[in-house]
Amino acid sequence: MKIAFLPIDNRPVCYTLAQTIAGINSDIEFFIPERKYLGDLKTIANIEALINWLKNLPPVDAIVLSLDTIAYGGLIPSRRSNDSFKQIKDRIENVKQILLSKNAKIYAFSSIMRISNNNYNEEEKEYWSQYGEKIFKYSYNLHKTGNSQTDVPQDIIEDYLNTRKRNSEINKIYLEWQKEGLFETLVFSKDDCAQYGLNVKEAQELEALGGFTKTGADEIPLSLLSRALNKEVKICPIFLEPEYKNLISNYEDVSVEKSVNGQIELAGCTITDYENADIILYINNFKDTQGEIVMRVDTKNFDGEFKTPEKPYMIADVRFANGADNSFVNAFFKNIIDDKYFYGYSAWNTTANTLGSLICGGKYKFLSQKYNKESFKKLQITRFLDDWAYQANVRQQLERPDGQIKPLIKPFEEKIKNIFDYNGNINYIYPWNRLFEVEIEFN
Repeated sequence: MKIAFLPIDNRPVCYTLAQTIAGINSDIEFFIPERKYLGDLKTIANIEALINWLKNLPPVDAIVLSLDTIAYGGLIPSRRSNDSFKQIKDRIENVKQILLSKNAKIYAFSSIMRISNNNYNEEEKEYWSQYGEKIFKYSYNLHKTGNSQTDVPQDIIEDYLNTRKRNSEINKIYLEWQKEGLFETLVFSKDDCAQYGLNVKEAQELEALGGFTKTGADEIPLSLLSRALNKEVKICPIFLEPEYKNLISNYEDVSVEKSVNGQIELAGCTITDYENADIILYINNFKDTQGEIVMRVDTKNFDGEFKTPEKPYMIADVRFANGADNSFVNAFFKNIIDDKYFYGYSAWNTTANTLGSLICGGKYKFLSQKYNKESFKKLQITRFLDDWAYQANVRQQLERPDGQIKPLIKPFEEKIKNIFDYNGNINYIYPWNRLFEVEIEFN
């Protein structure tokens, strides 16, 4: 099978993670543009080069397409771009003609512009540093009560609303294309949701018009990469805290159970019971509230034993946002991790991020007729070094992205190498020069 994949941007979770997962199945011929053409925190993607890449693709069976990359230059530029509606419409109409010529199944997603609830403008327009919290409250109250009173300057409110309207109208164009049959699957993503807000309102409007919306963002291309395999895998979800599966995770607007079920279904898999399952999905979910290690928000750790089954299984560790539960990982490492049954671990960022990437990797391994064990091993080493070693432990000891990471992470690295029988060299870099993400490099 031949699959083309256009990422959101050049972060490792968007770029190299997809490559590694596709590499688990050596039957897959995977096409992805050169990383240099994709955007980063400060730079938009080279849209012209990416459109040429898309145009010059050889015949493929499926194309997984991040529409924000083509329309705006990436997910972050979708919030910052000052291009007019007409400029973007002309651009995407050109892309539509290219897609029509490809005779491939198109699995696409576009974001509903998020509303960050803080005065941190790293991924937003400049005025967010002064008015971010107030714009969030304005949006929340406008949706909830219709109250449009705010002390944010009128020109900033107008700019914000115009950007939202532009993106919303572009999404409605995509929805029309969906109705014409262009897309095999089209997803509108809801990133960083609250109960109310203009983003929630826009999602409701799209749903009323027949659109499909999904909580999450960065993992959705991976869920579509999974869906592109178009073969059934039966998954049985088991919650380690079953009495609390109705709680809502940080940055999401649905319960953990609904998030799990939705991610399984979006990945093209089906939910079943233990006996009939191809893969067991264990969810280390939280009691009361989800913790968040980076924000110093604690929660009740896993406090039992975890015994691995003699049946394919994978683990979504979502007790904390953006990092592993140390207690659970320690309990898990008491087992012998047999490649025959182990289909993956993830504790990456939000609950949706964790689930989407985990299920994709598990499905690729399960359906592999030419299984590449080294790719799966690198995937798991990456997740444990990033989600457990770095996010849950080392990151808390760092003040800036610099060379201090290597001695701090070394004890964790040696443990992971021993568990997964890996003897190669590993390096750590900060692709966006910030502590939020680290890239695991294998040499």
